[in-house]
Amino acid sequence: MTMDLISRRGVLGAFAATSVVAAPVMANAFGFLRGAGDMRRVRMYSGRTGESIDTVYWVDGKYIREALNEINVFMRDWRTGEVIGIDPRTIDVAAASSRLLQTNEPYMMLSGYRSPRTNAMLRRTSSGVAKNSLHMTGKAADLRLKSRSVAQMYQAAAACRGGGVGRYSRSNFVHMDCGPVRTWGS
Repeated sequence: MTMDLISRRGVLGAFAATSVVAAPVMANAFGFLRGAGDMRRVRMYSGRTGESIDTVYWVDGKYIREALNEINVFMRDWRTGEVIGIDPRTIDVAAASSRLLQTNEPYMMLSGYRSPRTNAMLRRTSSGVAKNSLHMTGKAADLRLKSRSVAQMYQAAAACRGGGVGRYSRSNFVHMDCGPVRTWGS
């Protein structure tokens, strides 16, 4: 399979050029964050709220609490205003994927945390919403990039092997979570 912007050589080069440092909670998961590096940064914006975030949230093996708090507020359920702690491993998958894609473009976040009430409402109107969605525990994000295809984003996120990756080509987004490693979608 040929990839336009992600080549095997490019991925291997990113691995070689970037030290692999796993988060303390993932010490036994060697392949978790290929390409995440000694400094982890996330860039996102929300078309729903008009807000954006560009923050370094991890340096030299330690998460930065203030940055994680900013991420929690940014990724809140925009329908209810509810904020919970977003699992940093979800952000790690997104950051590592961005590095593998070699882009500085911020992700457009379509969905971060979803309250049980919001999730139930979405389940009534869409067949693609899981009853026990990891969005309800702050462990998932639905993301889009203008400069990369869904297939490219999906391949990069799946290469991280840090959780679930869903491809939603018709809706033009990729689901990334820190649950069990699995892939789905078309």
